Amino acid sequence: MIDLYTPQAIWGRELKHYRKAAGLTQSQLAEKIHFSESLISGVETGQLPASPEFADACDKVLNTGGALRRLLDWRKAQQFPSWFGKWRAREPEATELRAYEPLLVPGLLQTEAYARVVMHGDEVALRARLERQAILTREDPQPPIFRCVIDEAVLYRPIGEPKDMRGQLEYLCSIISPALSIQVIPHGMHPGLLSGFTIATFDGGIDVAYVDTALHGLTVNDHEEVRYAIRKFESIRTEALPLRMSIDLIKRTAEERWTCRVGGWRGGFSWREGLGPSFRRFPGRVCHPSGRDQVLRSVSNPRHLDPCMRFSRTRLTDVVHRRHSAFPARACPPWARRRFHTG
Repeated sequence: MIDLYTPQAIWGRELKHYRKAAGLTQSQLAEKIHFSESLISGVETGQLPASPEFADACDKVLNTGGALRRLLDWRKAQQFPSWFGKWRAREPEATELRAYEPLLVPGLLQTEAYARVVMHGDEVALRARLERQAILTREDPQPPIFRCVIDEAVLYRPIGEPKDMRGQLEYLCSIISPALSIQVIPHGMHPGLLSGFTIATFDGGIDVAYVDTALHGLTVNDHEEVRYAIRKFESIRTEALPLRMSIDLIKRTAEERWTCRVGGWRGGFSWREGLGPSFRRFPGRVCHPSGRDQVLRSVSNPRHLDPCMRFSRTRLTDVVHRRHSAFPARACPPWARRRFHTG
């Protein structure tokens, strides 16, 4: 049921007032402003938000003197979308939170730099997100227990600059405590491929779920649906790495993928120098001391490679990490053959 007194619903009623004052039906207004009749209906009932372009078009046709566009200023003071309001009101009251995220670091655990990129630089939304995180560090009432599972892809998805990703992963490792745990579910087929969700538990054992969708988030109170979400979370958590192994993976990813030094990667791998001194040579292959071979294909000139492995402007087609995988001499680029005498 639509709340008739939200700013969005009030704005819709103002549009309806001006439309009727102009003697137009929704269909006639749609023809004049080149927006769909269904959109006008949804806006007038408060079910759909109005865009600035929509407001400008209505102001011009209805001769409002720009009133509808000015009335959209209510959004500047809105920290959260209207559909998030129900969850935002319940979240601070939870005694336990269980979250699964397949795409991004959960909002409650994001650093400022990471969140700024996710919020597309919206400082109001960023400030609101950082204020939400205070529930994890508050003293009174006691912070909720937070159990989080993230997909391994989250560790590799570039959000912002490499230093932002490294800072985010290091932050995840630093906040682990008896009341806050983070586990990583490895790449592959698992029960959590569809969407992320969070389950909040309140005093008295009441559970409420929040589910992400492509359009907006949903706060779910139905008992059966929430029980299904709980079972889904437990099945995902069962397949995730244990806590210590998850933290080791996060630390290793921060070090190996998101750390670079001038001229190349930490650990001696330098694109300008070919394969750096930390690589050992074996007949017919080049192997890293960690035991993982790096197979480099279609490299014509290593000097053109970006030291932080942002490949969009290079001819590097792939870097394959595999244990005990051969690197045939004939597959080596000329510069690698010269350096390691592989033939």
